[in-house]
Amino acid sequence: MTNTEEKSIGSFPEAKILEVDLTNKKISKKTLPGDIYKLYPGGSALGVYLILQEMRPNIDPFSPDNVLVFAVSPFAGLPISGTSRLTISTKSPLTGGCGDTQAGGDFPAFLKANGYDAIIFRGKADSPLYLYIDGEKAELKDAKNAWGKITGEAEEIIKKELGSKNVEIAQIGPAGENLVKYACVINKLSRANGRNGTGAVMGSKNLKAVVVQRQKAITPFDKEGFNSLTKSSEMKERIKGFTDGWGVGGTGTFLYNQNRSGFLPTKNYSEGYMEDAPKIDGRKMMETGILKGRETCYACAVRCKRVIDIPGKVYPEYGGPEYETLATFGTYCGATDLETICLCNQLCNMYGLDTVSTGATIAFAMECFEKGIITKETTDGLDLSFGNHDVLSILTEKIAKRERFGDFLAEGSKICADKLGEKAIPLFMGVKGQELPAHMPQAKPGLGIIYSVNPYGADHESCEHDSMITIPGNPFKGRIDMIGDYQHYTDPTIIDENKVRYMFASQCFYSMNDTLGLCQFVWGMAWQLYGPDNLLDLCKYGIGWNTSIKELLEVGERRINMMRYFNAREGFTKDDDKLPERVFNPVPEGPGKGIGIDKEQFKKAQEIYYKRAGWDENTGNPTKETLKKLKLDWLLS
Repeated sequence: MTNTEEKSIGSFPEAKILEVDLTNKKISKKTLPGDIYKLYPGGSALGVYLILQEMRPNIDPFSPDNVLVFAVSPFAGLPISGTSRLTISTKSPLTGGCGDTQAGGDFPAFLKANGYDAIIFRGKADSPLYLYIDGEKAELKDAKNAWGKITGEAEEIIKKELGSKNVEIAQIGPAGENLVKYACVINKLSRANGRNGTGAVMGSKNLKAVVVQRQKAITPFDKEGFNSLTKSSEMKERIKGFTDGWGVGGTGTFLYNQNRSGFLPTKNYSEGYMEDAPKIDGRKMMETGILKGRETCYACAVRCKRVIDIPGKVYPEYGGPEYETLATFGTYCGATDLETICLCNQLCNMYGLDTVSTGATIAFAMECFEKGIITKETTDGLDLSFGNHDVLSILTEKIAKRERFGDFLAEGSKICADKLGEKAIPLFMGVKGQELPAHMPQAKPGLGIIYSVNPYGADHESCEHDSMITIPGNPFKGRIDMIGDYQHYTDPTIIDENKVRYMFASQCFYSMNDTLGLCQFVWGMAWQLYGPDNLLDLCKYGIGWNTSIKELLEVGERRINMMRYFNAREGFTKDDDKLPERVFNPVPEGPGKGIGIDKEQFKKAQEIYYKRAGWDENTGNPTKETLKKLKLDWLLS
């Protein structure tokens, strides 16, 4: 009998939760029994479970009654790549539905090292506070000196007050304090819980930051078995190859390929190609010398985070732009000045803004300007013509400060479009109030299905992309409820029943990743460093959990259905599962010219999705039978 077979976890461990009453400045602790925790094993599923338990329907996202949850997974802090992830869950001020966002860094690992799986924040403080955690000690501290400061300054102030540099800080900047509806939470000055406006919810509660003392990290359940994932000669070779390839280039290299294929969102998604796009891609960052290095998250060998240094303009502590940021501040706006895009990325990290929604909202305003819907009288005298990169940093700061025209844009492009009226509404490029990321559904209609049904708005990391089906020897073929033969799929734009089944299964897989706190660039299905079999070993050797892909997929499906149920309480139906009309139009120019989505075919694919997910064909929401199947009966009581 092997060492692994002799060991047994017994029952699933309890989840340790810190409860913070901001109104009354009281802190308490509770545990979630192991049999419950196993159904919602950390991260996103745990966060949604807790807010559904805690929050009544139809509250204002900025009300003290909104509940905010920070959650990590049982794997956080293990010495392996891609496991240090933080999820923040709340009711989103941007979408009005279930808010959900992930970030990496060191903060997640050390929150877990301090003994906590989640923190629940309730109420609202009467003055700015931050939470400080040092093992068993947890206390609320006055944040008045840090309030109003950009993230770098606030971090210095907090560390000085605590007399310690040995802490990790997740905080909001002035954008969150000013309730910008797409404000985010920043840790390590460059890791963003970016989407859904969770930073604004922190601001509404007068919660500036959560600070955790660095502690000794957790150890694997079975160290010898665990080492096979990190230290075997085969795995070392794989890690080196992945790091030397994808890690060196980072996500910025995607921009070149997207543009070459003709599906790089340009000028507020009206086009798919920009001739000068190579001036702002990841390769250009290396060629110009502004890329000074690479950073990493806790224990991760990949080191994919960019470090940019432009003397007197962009500082390395604020990282550098990834693909989505290069696109949203670049091609979305018709801009090709790389230094300006790097500056805008820095401003977003300083002020605490989601780069996707910020850049996309500015692009929306630019198209409104081009079409005469708004003028210089509206824009504080700024010329918002596409390609005018000089206004990008000005508008980013105006948005963060809610200054004049920036106050209008701080609401997000959906609300702006509604206020501007009939001519502007078709120019909003998003789903459920959240702006589209930089992957065009015309080329990836399966991703477009997930964009439309995703409970927290369009998100490019909620499933595998259509193009993965065409990879020769894709290890995901034939695995994980894959029905049908995908070998004949040489064209990723096909959308049929098999494609929908593939997308649903991959959505459940990625949903499980967000629950288990796994980086989707490291742990995945087809092209990542670690695949499904490695994930089972991580569960087994990391925490002693002998599970199966079937059980893990059910974890992911359960999380999706809880989110969909949350939205149903708020009045969402399948009528909210709409893509912008523009994506059904063929791409007008460039290599992707003429390719679009057939609208009727897309609607049929959506209906197939609802049936596959077990959702009501009239409302698009989970049926009682589906909730019972997923052990969510308690939602029906």
